[in-house]
Amino acid sequence: MTLRYDKLTELLILRFRYKLDVVSAGKNFMKIKKAITAGFFFHAARKDPQEGYRTLVENQPVYIHPSSALFQRQPDWVIYHELVMTTEEYMREVTVIDPKWLVELAPRYFKVADPTKMSKRKRQECIEPLYDRYHEPNSWRLSKRRA
Repeated sequence: MTLRYDKLTELLILRFRYKLDVVSAGKNFMKIKKAITAGFFFHAARKDPQEGYRTLVENQPVYIHPSSALFQRQPDWVIYHELVMTTEEYMREVTVIDPKWLVELAPRYFKVADPTKMSKRKRQECIEPLYDRYHEPNSWRLSKRRA
């Protein structure tokens, strides 16, 4: 609850500093989810058929934190804010996304894969990450963020 209050306060300060108008999304939460996806696309994870989730960037096994409202739902695709290591690596602040948004909002990193050139297992995944031009094609990583 305190984190949410701090973020709200931070947003209000930015709004007044830059004299921005308040534009409400109303009850259209898709706009908010798309905005989160656009900013955190590198924190996308997909449901693993065996157990938990796999991050798209590192293919690392992760799980939804038990305190999350999505813990019982286990959606197919999610965006998370941070990973917390306890007995397992848990995703915190998780929201459900549509995988098509990744292609739409981050076309430099994701593209729709050609189903004729994929194995049966890969055909079910729908999107394919692109490699980073600064690394070898078979070991892609996102570029380092500049401070």
